[in-house]
Amino acid sequence: MNQPRYAVYYAPPAQSPLWRFGSSVLGYDAETGEECALPALRRFDAERWREITSEPRRYGFHGTLKAPFRLADGRSEAQLEAACARFAAARAPFACTGIQLAVLGRFLALRTVTPCAALDRLAAGAVTAFDDFRAPMSEAEREKRLRAPLTPRQQDQLARWGYPYVLDDFRFHMTLTGGLDEEERGLAEAELAAQLAGSGADGPLIVSEVALYKQENGPFRLIGRYAFGS
Repeated sequence: MNQPRYAVYYAPPAQSPLWRFGSSVLGYDAETGEECALPALRRFDAERWREITSEPRRYGFHGTLKAPFRLADGRSEAQLEAACARFAAARAPFACTGIQLAVLGRFLALRTVTPCAALDRLAAGAVTAFDDFRAPMSEAEREKRLRAPLTPRQQDQLARWGYPYVLDDFRFHMTLTGGLDEEERGLAEAELAAQLAGSGADGPLIVSEVALYKQENGPFRLIGRYAFGS
């Protein structure tokens, strides 16, 4: 069995419209670890929709704070859980403006309507606070990351933090599809816009906890939620 991977994510409350929307789009609920019913699709059949959402489904619905990592030698899951609790206890809840659908390169995601400085600070804090738990990247992982066009700063961040899109390069998003060509991306955008409208998922983004996800032999699973100020 491969060594488990962990990630510190933002995850909407399990009963919230946003969580229900994202989990339905992906066909997977990371809280329960179970498949869930897809939305009623007008432009795609279920088989094709599962194909174009297969990549984000592996990670569960989330917004990245500390990207996936394997535990460093001498670190345990229990220690990581305790660190998540301490990290959350030192923070206060906050709200960002509403969520909207966005095109990010070749894929579709949800983003906040306007930039949210508090969310950027939360992610920056997570990047640094949990880095002692991160095992160094393997050469294969490093080479895979370097296939993407990275700026010199992003290359430095990859070397320092194990992920290139952190700190000044962080852009909060909640991924909904894999990479698509222009025509299919347009269809998927129309499909998701129709699903989002009236779902209640596009209200203010309330951030009052962080979540710890774990991947063993399948997709990532949410294994703990840590409330701010508790």
